Amino acid sequence: MPRPQQQRKIFSPPLMQGFKPFGIPRKELETVILKYDEFESIRLLDYEGLMQEQAAERMNISRPTLTRIYENARKTIAEALVTGKMILIEGGNVEFERTWFRCKRCYKLVDGIENHVHCKNCSKFGHEELMLINTDNK
Repeated sequence: MPRPQQQRKIFSPPLMQGFKPFGIPRKELETVILKYDEFESIRLLDYEGLMQEQAAERMNISRPTLTRIYENARKTIAEALVTGKMILIEGGNVEFERTWFRCKRCYKLVDGIENHVHCKNCSKFGHEELMLINTDNK
């Protein structure tokens, strides 16, 4: 029996919920899922330029596990680019360093409910428009 998968530590959720090809209506697109830990591996290795050992330590996983996650992320992104699919960023066995919410109206990220302020793009203000990010792991 394999050992249980350890939660991957993620600094914060991405600012966006995904990407879609330019010029194609969403209803006509197929979708691929990029998990939060896959996004984080791309962020740490490609965007921040960390070495794999450093990135693995930040995510609280082994270097070989990071390599597998990173390879899956690259395949998912490549599939979306080559075949014109939309990328949704969601899910996975992750633990955020803090509690994050997203506004249901404008999709803005909120770092903790105490930091929620009225957004100029939202007509109403209250905590009921906030959704907890990755609720399955909280």
